[in-house]
Amino acid sequence: MPELVLDKLSKSFGEATIIPSLSASIPDGEFLVLLGPSGCGKSTLLRMIAGLTEISSGELRFDGTRANDWSPKQRGIAFVFQSYALYPHMTVRGNISFPLIMDAFRPWHHLPVLNSIMRRRLMRNPDIARRTQAIARQLELEPLLERRPAGLSGGQRQRVALARALVRDPSVYLLDEPLSNLDAKLRTQMRAEISSLHHKVGKTFVYVTHDQIEAMTMATRIIILDRGVVQQIGTPDEIYAEPANTFVARFIGSPAMNLIPVVAGRGRLTVPPSLGFAYAGPVPGGSKQILGIRPEKLRLLPEGEGALPAEVAVVESLGAETVIGCRLLTGASEEHLLDHDLIFVRMPGVRRIAIGARCTLGFSTEDVTWFDAETGRRLTV
Repeated sequence: MPELVLDKLSKSFGEATIIPSLSASIPDGEFLVLLGPSGCGKSTLLRMIAGLTEISSGELRFDGTRANDWSPKQRGIAFVFQSYALYPHMTVRGNISFPLIMDAFRPWHHLPVLNSIMRRRLMRNPDIARRTQAIARQLELEPLLERRPAGLSGGQRQRVALARALVRDPSVYLLDEPLSNLDAKLRTQMRAEISSLHHKVGKTFVYVTHDQIEAMTMATRIIILDRGVVQQIGTPDEIYAEPANTFVARFIGSPAMNLIPVVAGRGRLTVPPSLGFAYAGPVPGGSKQILGIRPEKLRLLPEGEGALPAEVAVVESLGAETVIGCRLLTGASEEHLLDHDLIFVRMPGVRRIAIGARCTLGFSTEDVTWFDAETGRRLTV
């Protein structure tokens, strides 16, 4: 199994630069997730690793050997496309078994084409038939094996595309949003199946998604991208607890980390325009910062008992937990609400709270993360 090294990789299409310069190392057996919003360069980077998109500059190395000019076949990869890329004239069985058939066809590579008669003959190979049946059973495709792609739903096609990649024994698995067309229940099941497969085979997985839940539950390490630039590389726990900047803080978490702009001075913090409150914990140098705190770290207290007076604006009951969105009230007039994003509080269980109710938000100074107001970078205290 190769170690992948991305050394200052860049990709441009004409004058448009998609990835300016990206460096990262992917050790053997890692489950790496490329996470970011749509259009940030995730799929482009994956295609560069696969050899489907040319590298503009920089170097891609497989176990220390430069692989920029290798064909996809030489790289020993299996690729799951978001757009299925199934063969419409083949059955589900034929689509799943096709990579194995091509491997078995190599002794007859001198023939001009793999005709349908030889393909059916190879499909009956006991090893090919067994592996095809096993992966079909794992992905609940057995009742569909004799159907063609035109007779399948979008989620079923996605599972066939995933099965076609998993049936092989490649060095690296590359997956481009393979669960995007599945319903919620099947997506949860498939996350567990893919994680179990990674644990079982011990191969390198590089997985593209914009879904933070997939990233947080499956990855051993995450690379967060924005406009082709790496924002942070780390384990899910590291990224959640210590976001490198306000972009990561907003992108990871549901609801995202609350970010409150404050001005420090004389032992008090002022939330623009006029709400001031005492803060007993350490504050980083400089006058303008952003106070960040996760929704589950905030406490909803009766009016007058906490640091931040607020008014309940939204209540979302999710059964196991309740998410409450509040607007901070200014010190000058309780009727004047601050003009910035809602502050979210996540509490366990069902909470019966009326919209418009007055409350106070409390928190521990140990749970606060500080960011620079100008650069957005996390500050150390």
